[in-house]
Amino acid sequence: MHKVSESEKADFFRAVDEACKKAVWCAIATVAGDKPRVRIVHPTWDGEVLWFATGPDSPKAKQLRQNPNVDIQYQVAPPDFLHVMVRGTAELITDQDTKNHAWEAIDYDLTQFGSTGPDDPSFLPIRITPSRVELSEMFGSMNKRVWRG
Repeated sequence: MHKVSESEKADFFRAVDEACKKAVWCAIATVAGDKPRVRIVHPTWDGEVLWFATGPDSPKAKQLRQNPNVDIQYQVAPPDFLHVMVRGTAELITDQDTKNHAWEAIDYDLTQFGSTGPDDPSFLPIRITPSRVELSEMFGSMNKRVWRG
């Protein structure tokens, strides 16, 4: 395993973003009470943070209000077999300026999910601040690089 240094960080996060774009969908693990919950999401990298959107009354939002700790896993299929694992803290965003930023940063059409714009009350952006990011090949068995915040 290679620990990503400060001087390597920008290149590392660019490589992570490129790998994640190949995956399209990924899984996020949250906690409901004392039980893990896993579901598919489509987060977008914005520098060193991840964004995705949900509704304010969704199970994800309710769980993240109770426990903001998450694990996110991307798996890129053949021929690349890239693996990205993100551990971090979720923040539910309610201030309008940051909601406007999230609306622009998220790389898919949020109107397909019922939101009409960044000021729509049903639009709740979630910002994930990573504490650990792993990029590797072959399900984590080769070329593992890890950044820790």
